[in-house]
Amino acid sequence: MADEHDAPTAAVVVDPNGTVSGWSEGGRLLLGWTAEDMVGCPVTDLLVGPAPSGFPEGHQSARGHTGPVPLRHRNGSTVDAVVTAQPLSGTGGRALGHVVTVQRWESRPVIADRAFEQCPFALGVYDPGLRFLWINASSGRVIAHSEEQVLGKHYREVLPEFDRTLFPERDDKPYTDKLAEVARTGEPARLITVFRPRGSDYAHAWATSIWPVRDAEGTVRAVANWGFDMSAEYWARQRLLILNNASGGIGRTLDVIGTAQELAMTPVPRFVDLVSVDLFDEVLRGEEPPSESAGNPDDAIGLIRTARHSAHDGPDQAAGPTKPVTHSPGSVAARCMATGRSTVELAVDPGQGGEWAFGPGLAADPAHWPAGNPVIDASLAADGLTGRITVPLRARGALLGVVAFSRLDRPEAFTADDLILAEELTAKAAVAIDNARRYSRERTTALTLQRSLLPQGMPNQEAVEVASRYLPAGTGAEVGGDWFDVIPLSGARVALVVGDVVGHGLHASASMGRLRTAVRTLADVDLPPDELLTHLDDLVLHLASDLQSTGRFQTTGETGATCLYTVYDPVTRRLTLASAGHPLPLLLSPDGTRTTVSAHPGPPLGIGGLPFEATEIELPEGSLLALYTDGLVVSRERDLDEGSAELLRVLDPRAASLETLCDTVMDATLPQVRTDDAALLLARTRALDPQHVADWDVEADFAQVPRLRKVAVDQVEAWGLEEEAFVTELVVSELVTNAIRYGEPPIRLRLIRDSALICEVSDSSNTAPHLRRARALDEGGRGLLLVAQLTQGWGTRHSTQGKTIWCAQSLTPTASP
Repeated sequence: MADEHDAPTAAVVVDPNGTVSGWSEGGRLLLGWTAEDMVGCPVTDLLVGPAPSGFPEGHQSARGHTGPVPLRHRNGSTVDAVVTAQPLSGTGGRALGHVVTVQRWESRPVIADRAFEQCPFALGVYDPGLRFLWINASSGRVIAHSEEQVLGKHYREVLPEFDRTLFPERDDKPYTDKLAEVARTGEPARLITVFRPRGSDYAHAWATSIWPVRDAEGTVRAVANWGFDMSAEYWARQRLLILNNASGGIGRTLDVIGTAQELAMTPVPRFVDLVSVDLFDEVLRGEEPPSESAGNPDDAIGLIRTARHSAHDGPDQAAGPTKPVTHSPGSVAARCMATGRSTVELAVDPGQGGEWAFGPGLAADPAHWPAGNPVIDASLAADGLTGRITVPLRARGALLGVVAFSRLDRPEAFTADDLILAEELTAKAAVAIDNARRYSRERTTALTLQRSLLPQGMPNQEAVEVASRYLPAGTGAEVGGDWFDVIPLSGARVALVVGDVVGHGLHASASMGRLRTAVRTLADVDLPPDELLTHLDDLVLHLASDLQSTGRFQTTGETGATCLYTVYDPVTRRLTLASAGHPLPLLLSPDGTRTTVSAHPGPPLGIGGLPFEATEIELPEGSLLALYTDGLVVSRERDLDEGSAELLRVLDPRAASLETLCDTVMDATLPQVRTDDAALLLARTRALDPQHVADWDVEADFAQVPRLRKVAVDQVEAWGLEEEAFVTELVVSELVTNAIRYGEPPIRLRLIRDSALICEVSDSSNTAPHLRRARALDEGGRGLLLVAQLTQGWGTRHSTQGKTIWCAQSLTPTASP
């Protein structure tokens, strides 16, 4: 017997009576019977069993094919064959019988034809002009046409919807164009095609292959394709892509509103057409959400519409807070927030026998609906919705609000997998929103603390004209430890201070408060700048040791700071300064000279063991000093030197208003992206009129006291301060007497008329006086107590030449210089 791949085809002619009238050589090769054996015999003699439907038995019209049909071989064996009968007709339509073809069932043409016909994949063959040549049954079901309806027709004529892509934003080429491209180039193609079949409300995804069919010479004679529905896998992958986009798109900033807007924009338009995010007002303010507000679904719940984005909005449009919204009692949103469970609403029931996937005939949704879902609500259609998923927004056990995912333009009903996706997106956003809320609360606390520790108003002093600005870091960074201060000192002097604590957050703000308090305390002692920084350095070292953990957990608080401390004396117009790792001040002279003050900055505070050096310079009256922190000038694009040079360029010594100049400087020098606080302190120096200063040498003789009382009173009266003469006479007498009695020569008396009347007595002794309570019979011990009672302030300051005891009397407004 011939090989099955070369098995012959038997041709048999059967007359109207069912008798064999013709027998081909193929019949002998296939069944062993010769023409002499079969001609004149009933064709049914070939059958092993009963005649199948469509088999020509005589006096009946048979058409079509059967198989497999068991036929009798001459050697007694059975041959399974496919029998095809076509009627023969003569003139006038007279029946002449049938032509019957017989092929072995296992032969390649037959088995291949049946395999292609019964293939669950959609198969089709088209000529190079894309006319239908053949399709299998699966393909006919997909395109909703039979083979007879499409044979010879153009592909675009039968399937015009394939001339467009379902998702234009993906820039996909229409499927028909891909077929034409393969026919033209002869290059096969593989692709995934998404389309909505006729009669279906669901978009299907098909994995397809297209290849050219060539003849023996290699010429493309046809184009074939196959495809299978991979909708479940495709949409599962799309959900994963949305979640992947959410990983990088939600929670990029520590901002509640920004995160809500990111949640609203991420699933549109790939998943839904409209997303709204409603949050409690307390969440927007960084406070704890109200735990009792969503406990009863029968209560109305007031929220803030924080974000709303639809497929019709621009790519970057996500409306922020618009107006409060109220979810009525018993509403889906109220129930979701009360129960903590999501709800899916569908406008119609697309179940059709329990199948919830992508249309009729497709596998059921692999996910399972949770209890109570979905809810069929025909009223959604009145709002233009085909479905809505409402998910409570919860994080760390706290209810923050509610999110609604809605479909308007697309007819697909939500699936259980869609619910899982919506809950995953909401859960990710909830954590990010709660993180932003917590950060906002901490930042607000730190900022409030920091602002409360900064000067609320400039103190009354006449040595310099000052203006300042402080700007915390942007919302993407924590509050830092930048600070500044203006401290009036004795002798009409003033201290200008600026500093920066390492780190950010509450720790930095608290450390800044400690340092500012320490500087004020040390300034009251009237320490020179270098000595003050030395004491401040010791304090930072003590703070660092206090932060050392004694347990198994280590603190995350950073230590260390920089500080610039300057003292300006309007009497001598001398500026004394020392720096602990802080940028040196910028100096602009009245003649237009611009420079950085030349000094030797010491190490940052907290290093310990290294000295600080004081520098003293004389300033022309009207000089402009700029003290600042590095957050004002340093950025990713420029270093400290470049930023300081830019700040020096922007400063204008002729500016009439320092307040206006501060605004100009901040606008011009602040980096676009700020990660640190910025502080600026501007000071224009003044010089005290020499006519308002009087001083005298004092001999160490008590007999000189009456003379000094008189000259002091005369000078005060010459200044027009007759009301202050009596107190001046008393304090001069007490301070000079104490200096002669307890101090060491040389002794000097000085009066300064500033915003207050200042009396100073200096000597070369370093022994500091102190108040004490004198007993009833004591002859002395009441001098300083008397001075303290009669004046508004007194104190001692030390220098390398000794000490100075000073006191100040307030002047009446009419007596001010």
